[in-house]
Amino acid sequence: MSGLEAVAGAESACELLLRAAAMVPAEHYALAAVAAVAVFLYLFLELHVIGDALRGFRGGRVELTFHPASEIYHRVASKCRSLHGRYLATPWLASPHLQTLFLGISGRPPSFTYKRQLYTVRDGGTIALDWLLASDLEDGFISKDDSTPLAVVVPGLTSDSAAAYVKHLAFSIASKGWNVVVSNHRGLGGVSITSDCFYNGGWTEDVREVINYLHHKYPKTPLFCVGTSIGANIVVKYLGEEGENTPVAGAASICSPWDLLIGDRFISRKLVQRIYDKALAIGLKGYAKLHQPVLARLANWEGIKKSRSIREFDHHATCVVARYETVDTYYRRCSSASFVGNVSVPLLCINALDDPLCTREAIPWDECRANKNIVLATTPNGGHLAFFQGLTAGRLWWVGAASEFLFALHDSSCMHRQKANDHVLHSSLESSIDKSPYVNFMEDGMVAPVTKDGPGNDDGSPSNHEIDGVQLSNRVGGRQQLEVSSEKDDEHASGSGNGSTAVPANRQGDGTNSNKLHEIIAPVKRSINQLARYQGRSVWLLAYVAFVTSWQLLGSLAFITFRKKFRNPLRAK
Repeated sequence: MSGLEAVAGAESACELLLRAAAMVPAEHYALAAVAAVAVFLYLFLELHVIGDALRGFRGGRVELTFHPASEIYHRVASKCRSLHGRYLATPWLASPHLQTLFLGISGRPPSFTYKRQLYTVRDGGTIALDWLLASDLEDGFISKDDSTPLAVVVPGLTSDSAAAYVKHLAFSIASKGWNVVVSNHRGLGGVSITSDCFYNGGWTEDVREVINYLHHKYPKTPLFCVGTSIGANIVVKYLGEEGENTPVAGAASICSPWDLLIGDRFISRKLVQRIYDKALAIGLKGYAKLHQPVLARLANWEGIKKSRSIREFDHHATCVVARYETVDTYYRRCSSASFVGNVSVPLLCINALDDPLCTREAIPWDECRANKNIVLATTPNGGHLAFFQGLTAGRLWWVGAASEFLFALHDSSCMHRQKANDHVLHSSLESSIDKSPYVNFMEDGMVAPVTKDGPGNDDGSPSNHEIDGVQLSNRVGGRQQLEVSSEKDDEHASGSGNGSTAVPANRQGDGTNSNKLHEIIAPVKRSINQLARYQGRSVWLLAYVAFVTSWQLLGSLAFITFRKKFRNPLRAK
């Protein structure tokens, strides 16, 4: 009887609960549902309007990371009010996802018209350079002797000069008296692919060539560079590769992903990030569809069409065209975080800690703090390239901060100036060597990698091109032959008449001993030339040092030569 009583008691309790629930008005249930949905959306969208209200709508403080002895901070960044204030997001966009979404849908960009210039790079590719000048010019763009500063803007992934944030930046800089040129990526901006090279997250050749072209065409114009998103990764990587040997006077990096491998793990971690991943993959497939005739020939077109994430697209397209072994290999070699330590140009880096695409986990805090040329500014909020401020969301905070930094840098004595002697070791040597086990030392002291996997290198560049006087010719015997352009040592020329030096494998004739002597002293000569170029020391002192360090080799060669000369007459007798 006790069991039956327990069952009856349970039934009566359930009945009581149901009766009590039925007595609650339906409006209360509706309010509870709305509250639950509101809490879910607040957490899912990462809204921070309540936090802003608790702080009195003053916004979050901008945190600066820099070297204690950094002149860039003390003479430039310390004068920028934007970097020492607070950032308050637009109240009705108090979410990184809402800000990023609004930037992609509208962004409220200013209205103006670019002047377009089509520039053809060495491999035959075409880049659209869109100019916005401080003053309207009827003929041409800017004069050769113009000294007005020029800002080169590198957009983000699948973005071009028409993107809202690019137009905000270009208009802000041009309205303050500078000229602006947007260097669109290959295949973007309405320009067709005219070569077998495509850009990627670490493709710095186009930026390098455009900057060198602008520097040589307008030698009196100070050049500044601003990279956004994946364009920021490219700009920082380029600056790290070039080191001192760049004409860029100053730069800014906005919302850089820094470490592509960490970013790949981050963007596939949560549901909301996976939504971004799919959206970006759709954009990449749209870019690929525009250039289907070329990509279908170079890459796995069926795999591209089925790609549902950035990683899948990179596997079927980027790694195939650029000849990377794996996607992780591509991400590791193209991450700008590895090049931060070699940046020799004043650089302002801006990142939002709530960026839904570029996680804070990838920011190289220690590397930025150790480099005296870098000032890292982080804000609690901002989204990806958004940073809307004001009730009408008509301004982007990072645009004003970057412009203020570049203008303060131009007015200071901290601008980077390229050394007069451009023949310095390429600072991307370390990453280039990683791409191949073969390394060649040139006559002028340069070091160049030699690949063994057919035409083209890991960055997707063609196999026949010239970099800093080193001509990479077609593959021979599993390696590429290197021809070094030189105006000296004409006695070693092959007589081909093309201005390049070719050293024959077998040397014949009566001058065997002299050729052997040249082979022995060639490394000494190269060392003297290299040291004299980079150190500026006395050539005679360097020659003395070289003689002291190599006299044993020269003595041995002289002994062998005289021994052969005197041994033959004795045998004849």
